[in-house]
Amino acid sequence: MTQMAETLTQKDIIIKSGCNNFKTEITTISKEANVSLYNIQITSDTPKKPDPLKIKWKIPAHNVKGVWKPTTDFAKRIQADWEMAGMESRISIDAPVISLFGHDDSNYHTFACSNAINKLELNAEIREEDDCFYCHVTLFLEQQSKIDNYNIQLRIDEGEKHFSEALKGVSKWWESFENLKPTSVPDIALVPLYSTWYNFHQTLDEDILIDECKTAYSLGYKAIIIDDGWQTNDDNRGYDFTGDWEPERLNKTKAFVEDIHATGMKIGFWYSVPFCGKKSKAYKRFKGKFLTENHRWAPVFDPRYPEVREYLINIYKNALVDWDLDGFKLDFIDDFRLYVDTPKVNSEMDFVSINAAVDRLLTDVSTTLRAINPEVFIEFRQKYVGPAMRKYGNMFRAFDCPGDATMNRIRIADIKMLAGNTAVHSDMITWHNDEKLEVAALQMVNTLFGVPQISVILKDIPKDHLQMVKFYTQYWNINKELITKGHFTPYRPLANYPIQKVSNNKKLLVGLHDDHVVQLDESFDNIDILNAKLTESVIAKISKNFGSYNCSIFNCIGEIVNQSEVHLNKGVIEINIPDCGLAQLTKK
Repeated sequence: MTQMAETLTQKDIIIKSGCNNFKTEITTISKEANVSLYNIQITSDTPKKPDPLKIKWKIPAHNVKGVWKPTTDFAKRIQADWEMAGMESRISIDAPVISLFGHDDSNYHTFACSNAINKLELNAEIREEDDCFYCHVTLFLEQQSKIDNYNIQLRIDEGEKHFSEALKGVSKWWESFENLKPTSVPDIALVPLYSTWYNFHQTLDEDILIDECKTAYSLGYKAIIIDDGWQTNDDNRGYDFTGDWEPERLNKTKAFVEDIHATGMKIGFWYSVPFCGKKSKAYKRFKGKFLTENHRWAPVFDPRYPEVREYLINIYKNALVDWDLDGFKLDFIDDFRLYVDTPKVNSEMDFVSINAAVDRLLTDVSTTLRAINPEVFIEFRQKYVGPAMRKYGNMFRAFDCPGDATMNRIRIADIKMLAGNTAVHSDMITWHNDEKLEVAALQMVNTLFGVPQISVILKDIPKDHLQMVKFYTQYWNINKELITKGHFTPYRPLANYPIQKVSNNKKLLVGLHDDHVVQLDESFDNIDILNAKLTESVIAKISKNFGSYNCSIFNCIGEIVNQSEVHLNKGVIEINIPDCGLAQLTKK
């Protein structure tokens, strides 16, 4: 039925629209297991450009502890309706989903939209006058072509489950749409990786890099990403020379790639996709074909021009063919957006919508590269890790948080709950060489529920740091199937996920990141407890009698410090594990 009223009643979904001469209709597709699916149809007799349209409803604030959004990091608290602007979602920013979770981590109300490409605004805000959450999804906030028929689906999950399961359900739902089908994930996307960014920045040295790759490979790393600096001798951390991608610093590029391959490592190069620096040849060629020239870093290519898209696609295609690359880090995708000075549509463009043009660009990049090498890896980082990006990228990386182990853990967990089988990588791990061993180990153990990336100069770190890296990298490689394909649950989002678990039929891995009690409710043949904190005591509460286990305790460099028999009987048990160490329990 058509909904045009502006007064919200509890659980009614209504539409508030400035779209004159548009008919809006909401119908229920299904209601099963407290998951409701709605279809929203917007039609007009003649094509026209729509005004913003808001879909909104309210729910009582019962047992709500916080509000989860894809990239809120530490800010998962409840927000009032007078306090914050809505969350933006579009093809390269976030994902159209919000989850209200309870004091026991339970799902209370998770809602998501099927349109992950166009710009939307979403929010769930509490109103003090009635202690209700006011939820909304707003459409048509950005430049649109004329339409006479528009359709989206709205999914609301109020089922009793852990909030992470509600988010995983949304991810599976997105996968069911033909325009959001994820790409396949090659094995190379699921290997620990060495990055040059934090340790070298733009001052890359071929000989040092080759030696670093030899060491990294021996530690269990199987790929390297050559970040910014390979293409230019300029080391001012700027983007004035982006756009041409004709290597100056690593100018014997094919030979360099061959040398890296000889170490056993795969190799990918970094590209800042949207930027066309004013000192590049491309800037003169594409003058007038930018979304803006007033970006703080560099002019931004306008992908609505087919000539621009073809140029960018050929850059990556030629690099893959000419240099025999294994992968790409395609960066700054989120800067493809509407700016105040973005030119209006003209006859040379074949798209009106910037987001649709980005979809076309990345689809063609992915298709072109995989036709040449089906195993090519393509990395995107937060915030462009939404469901549409899974069509083109097979690696998602936590947004930059150098030296911040807690933030790395949070961002990995937030990505994993929506990423399905797409590989989820940590931000690059880095620390000061004079750091205490166990504190350096915090950087490592906080990333083990994702695929580790490291960015320290291995030849310069202390010997015990190197042992720590080797121990935990090898541990990750041994447990790769469990970590990347097991059932993942992060607990207590407002406390920054102090407990994480991943399990399969036979093994459980628990990550304990703060002094909380670990709950053990199921029997496993093998239980690993990662004491990812700087205190030794680990307290576990056991719900049933699980029997006797052989227990081996390791410190953070992999030395066994204790072996004993422990009895996991109903009740509470304390296990002392060295700071950032590991306990491995095997059922007798």
